[in-house]
Amino acid sequence: MIERKALSPKDEREVRKALDAALDAGNDVLKAGGSAIDAVSAAVVSLEESPWFNAGKGAVFNAEGGHELDAAIMEGHTRRAGAVAGVTTVRNPIRLARAVMEHSPHVMLAGLGAEAFADTRPEIVRVFNRWFDTDRRRQQLEEAQKRERAGQAQAPGTYFGTVGAVALDAQGRIAAATSTGGMTNKRWSRIGDAPVIGAGTWADDRCGVSGTGWGEFYLRTAAASSICARVALRGDTLAAAAEEVINGEIPRLGGDGGAIALDREGNIAMPFNTSGMYRGWIKPDGSRGTAVFRED
Repeated sequence: MIERKALSPKDEREVRKALDAALDAGNDVLKAGGSAIDAVSAAVVSLEESPWFNAGKGAVFNAEGGHELDAAIMEGHTRRAGAVAGVTTVRNPIRLARAVMEHSPHVMLAGLGAEAFADTRPEIVRVFNRWFDTDRRRQQLEEAQKRERAGQAQAPGTYFGTVGAVALDAQGRIAAATSTGGMTNKRWSRIGDAPVIGAGTWADDRCGVSGTGWGEFYLRTAAASSICARVALRGDTLAAAAEEVINGEIPRLGGDGGAIALDREGNIAMPFNTSGMYRGWIKPDGSRGTAVFRED
């Protein structure tokens, strides 16, 4: 949960700057005639390199004081997909997810197996796990563990900051990508929705979705694919489909979060049910923007 009182004006400017950099990275690909899959890859790598989001450099700490990273990518018109879960030394997990899609017979690899596969790909940059450390995330871990010792519930927002991108290219192809560090203070190699195709990440020939929020509820609702199924099978508008899943099904089960989605007509939906969600967009007419809070 993003509270205005917890985000200084200076920090908000830095967040918006990082969002604009990711928009530019993806849009530069599309303007040059590139593919949607290349565009979402570029945008998510940009976000993984920023310490402001819960992915890559800004990933949250697990209960042992380390980082376990998840990512997924999907190409709509071919339904090709790749995902990794629980990786610890891959600087840009989205690049490894794409390598799984393009250079392995599998869709998802996890833990040591995913790291071993990374060893076979010279383009994948490896780092020590401490490279992902940031002071802000360590403070969040300490606060979460203090609450845990006091027998208090986990503070809201310990699972937010997941990054994602969806894109529509000039050929009408859609792609989606998602990357995350998961939940602060997570245990037992917990894996959420982000790397699970259909839950936190989905793309088909009509629709693409990347989700952020309490992953257990996105898994239980198959949230990302459920949005696109409503578009394809019921003829719902993208906005109506996304609203029903993100602000209907998920809260009814007790979860919260948001999503970014687009369809093949270039319509965009960005529903969320918290006080804020980092988001940015460039529309087919070239208009663009970034936002953090509901009233933006």
